[in-house]
Amino acid sequence: MQTRELGRSGLKTAPLAFGGNVFGWTADEKRSFELLDAFVDAGCNLIDTADVYSRWVPGHTGGESETIIGKWLARSGKRDRVLIATKAGMDMGEGNKGLAPAYLRKAVDLSLKRLGIERIDLYQAHTDDAATPLEDTLGAFADLIKAGKVRAIGASNYSAPRLTEALAVSARLGLPRYETLQPGYNLADRSGYEAELQAVCVAQGLSVIPYYSLASGFLSGKYRTPDDVKGKARGGKAATYLNERGLRILAALDAVSARYKATPTAVAIAWLRDRPAIAAPIASATSVEQLTDLLAGMRLALDAAAVAQLDAASAPDFGGGGGGGGGGRAICRFNPFRASLRRSRARPARFPLRRRRRSTVCAGRRSSARRTTRSLLRSRHVPLLAPWRDESPLKRSSRPAPAWSACCHAVGEVRHEFVGV
Repeated sequence: MQTRELGRSGLKTAPLAFGGNVFGWTADEKRSFELLDAFVDAGCNLIDTADVYSRWVPGHTGGESETIIGKWLARSGKRDRVLIATKAGMDMGEGNKGLAPAYLRKAVDLSLKRLGIERIDLYQAHTDDAATPLEDTLGAFADLIKAGKVRAIGASNYSAPRLTEALAVSARLGLPRYETLQPGYNLADRSGYEAELQAVCVAQGLSVIPYYSLASGFLSGKYRTPDDVKGKARGGKAATYLNERGLRILAALDAVSARYKATPTAVAIAWLRDRPAIAAPIASATSVEQLTDLLAGMRLALDAAAVAQLDAASAPDFGGGGGGGGGGRAICRFNPFRASLRRSRARPARFPLRRRRRSTVCAGRRSSARRTTRSLLRSRHVPLLAPWRDESPLKRSSRPAPAWSACCHAVGEVRHEFVGV
């Protein structure tokens, strides 16, 4: 099976990850073991969980998912065949939350104990912690890597400006950087990722492992009327997609599924798998039959016509949000290099932006832009990665990534129009 590297970490994954949030929630221990065995036996290896799973269940305190995975690892003997990814930072009660160094040291030891392993392959900041300086958080991650408790680190639920700032801090101080990003992203929810975060991940060579790959089960096609969501564990979230746009997406999924003789689940996973910077969609299953659909999506190759049909049906309004946001044409006004320019005295010109099909830099202050660029290159504040070069992980995608501006564009207002992605 073809694998994809997680950023520059050296870790390689199959193009599908199992979401462990169901373990101890909608899948008991016996069922969880069956699902994990089937998942790994099918050639997959990335299992994602978090210390907070499944604290939301009455009577649970968190750590239930990690505990079940740990028992499975001990029983199956398959530790050397999998990558274990877990997260810390969410509220665990009694003030246990955040990304402060002291708390991360405590949290990682508890996760290692529950998982029954000596080292976590991918340790992720589950959410941003504005109260803790990024230097402190990344320094704590560096200590965990040095101690042999963690192999690589990633971020989840970070905004584009904060992710860019974190990457700049890592480059400036020589600290480990986030190699992955875990955002919510799927065919029905596109704008949150595509509007800004996608550009950062493409430019910086981060691999994306999105959660909610099936929009809480909506993209499986099982929720089509208000009656379908009643009494379901994820019915509340799925109900937010029951609108004109959501039904249009389901119609497109049905049409493509019929043409490929596949399920809507498989088509939705196949579409997401080949988006720019995506390494492995994270999806959960509570039965082997559901898992079979996910695995079929991992192997399904959609042609350009199918992708265009799905893109058109899910085209979003990038000015809005909510359960129904998405993306077809996107204007990205966020400059992922801006955080690295804060020390510069040069100010970018601000001119009205016009819609174009290529990256542009607003006119004005070009000589200042050139001087700032030379200064940045000398100070190494801007780590460069051209996503179109051979070493880019995006080469594995069947569709090219959106064009990305050169470093000198960083001092102007850069905008990108993602056409047909």
